[in-house]
Amino acid sequence: MEAAVFILSLVDCCALIFLSVYFIITLSDLECDYINARACCSKLNKWIIPEMIGQCLSTMLMLVSMHWFILLLNLPVAVWNIYRYVKVPMGNMGAFDPTEIHNRGQLKSHMKEAMIKLGYHLLCFFIYLYSMILALIND
Repeated sequence: MEAAVFILSLVDCCALIFLSVYFIITLSDLECDYINARACCSKLNKWIIPEMIGQCLSTMLMLVSMHWFILLLNLPVAVWNIYRYVKVPMGNMGAFDPTEIHNRGQLKSHMKEAMIKLGYHLLCFFIYLYSMILALIND
């Protein structure tokens, strides 16, 4: 059972790493003016909910399997994703809004957030990999 939890978490983490890289590439394309703000924001906004679901799935798996340290590691990112989704101002297209993405350094902050999430997901990937190997050896 424990190995299955970590295998599923590992697959989920791989998907979240892919999403983080996708966010970084899309935001850097916007920064270099390869795509316009509207196209960039529509591409990124459709992946906000799957990212939130993936992070919450990993958090719930750790809660159900009673891995408290990893749960505490996952919880802040899951809460941040939910907070970012809930706090979208009325009238905006989503968490990424084409009219505001170039204002007040939002592009840089979105890029920084994507880089931090990539580092976080890579750390989680190796923690899940180590835990999966440990669970398979102990079984």
